[in-house]
This record gives sequence, C-alpha cells and structure tokens, in this order.
Amino acid sequence: MDPEAFLDVANQVIKLKMFPFFDIAHSLLAALAVREDLGANAQAFSRKHPLACWLSTMLVIFAGGMVANGLLGEPILAPLKNTGQLLVGTSVWYIVFYTPFDIGYKVAKFLPVKIVASAMKEIYRAKKVYDGVGHAAKLYPNAWIIMIIIGTLKGNGAGFTKLIERLIRGAWTPTAMEFMQPSFYTKASLLASIIFVLDKKTDWISAPHALVYFGIVIFLVYFKLSSILLGIHDPFLPLENLCCAIFFGGIWDSLAKILGRGQAKDGDSKDVKKSN
Repeated sequence: MDPEAFLDVANQVIKLKMFPFFDIAHSLLAALAVREDLGANAQAFSRKHPLACWLSTMLVIFAGGMVANGLLGEPILAPLKNTGQLLVGTSVWYIVFYTPFDIGYKVAKFLPVKIVASAMKEIYRAKKVYDGVGHAAKLYPNAWIIMIIIGTLKGNGAGFTKLIERLIRGAWTPTAMEFMQPSFYTKASLLASIIFVLDKKTDWISAPHALVYFGIVIFLVYFKLSSILLGIHDPFLPLENLCCAIFFGGIWDSLAKILGRGQAKDGDSKDVKKSN
C-alpha cells in the first residue's frame, strides 16, 4: 500500500466515533462473558436474579472507567452519566439473556457475528487505552507510571473487577485476581499504554502519531482474531517464560536442584561404602 494512503487510513481509524456501534460490540462481548461465566446455570440465574445479573453486566461494561476514576480521585459512577451508553448496555444485556428461544444469545455466538464484534471491541480497547493515557497525562504530566496504570485499567478494567462482579452474583472466588494471572488483554493493554506514553512523552518513536495508534489497533485485532480462529491465546507466554528463567530465579532454582541431587547421590554412595 502507498505510504500516504496507509497514513490516510490510520488518520481515519484514529478519528472513528465509538458510539453507538463500537459500544454495542463492547457491550455484546461483555454480556457474553458474564453469561459464559455463569455456565449452564446462566438462564436459571438470570430469571431468578435479574438485578444481580444486570449489575454484574454493567460492572463489566463500565469497569475500566470506574476503576480508573477511583484511583484518580474522581467520581466512580461518572461513567454511568452517559445515558446513551447505559441504554445500549442494558439493551444488549436484555437481548443476550431474555430474548425468546434464546435467539439473541445464539446470534451473538454465531462465529461471523463474534468475529466482527471482537474486531470492533479491540478497536474500542485501543481507544480506551489511548484516552486513559491522555487523561492521566493531563492530571500528572510527569508521572509515567500513573499514565501506564490508568491506560491498562481502561483497556481491561473488567479483569480487575472480576472478584467483585462474581461477588454480586453470589460467587466468592478469591483466587480470581488479575494480578496473579494476568490475561492477554491486560498484558496487551499494558504494552499499548507503554507505547502511547513513549510516543507522547519522548522522541524515541519517530513514526507519526496516527501510525503508532493504527499499529496498536492492528496488533490487538490480529491476536484477538488469532485466538478465535487459530487458538493462539497468549503470544506473550514464551517471552514471559524466558524472562522468568533469566531474571526471576528460574535458572538458579534449576541449578540448585541439579546440584542438590548431585550432593544427595554423593552422600548415598559414601553411606554405601561405609556400610560395606
């Protein structure tokens, strides 16, 4: 593709309006995540506890903004002030859980629909990360770590509220901590936040801003579709394993085990000689 044409496409992507279509895709995947987390009991639970079902779904939809606002000292419920987004989220929740013969859920699970919604959701995620970094930069212009944290939370806030979201539905799962087992979306949001901060605050990235943004969008969409179609769920794992082995004691623990076995064998052979 011609570089100028590619730059024009990047400029169009960065100017995309998220409401209502991208909000619909985000809300649809959030409602699907809640329903699938409920498992086989989803339909019975939604009939018996509609308020808890709605609250948990709204928390997943608006989690990023709520958590980020709480950390920045802003009103936690401020993301709910947009009535249009709230109505979109509620409508999608109702379609996924309560349409006759479960048509809404079946259509949402249809592979082509899920692929399109997932691609749109990743574009939405990139926008949220970018907005989070920009908002934090206005409040704390020199605090890179705050910009990165807020960008990451904006990108995958639902991962960090899973414990509360399940608690609303009466399930206590204290091991469901994103800090202990971060998902690919948290890692990708973290990487995107770092790149946006470097692009905004340094001269290390010489590419036009729109191209940097477009590159993040392509990265997120590509690996999301790869996870659906090819089963590639976390491309960061090989790098993580290598880093853990080199920098976080993996090599030394392995050496200690090998040396410990060698010493144990030497001790056993000496004991055998003495007994003879």
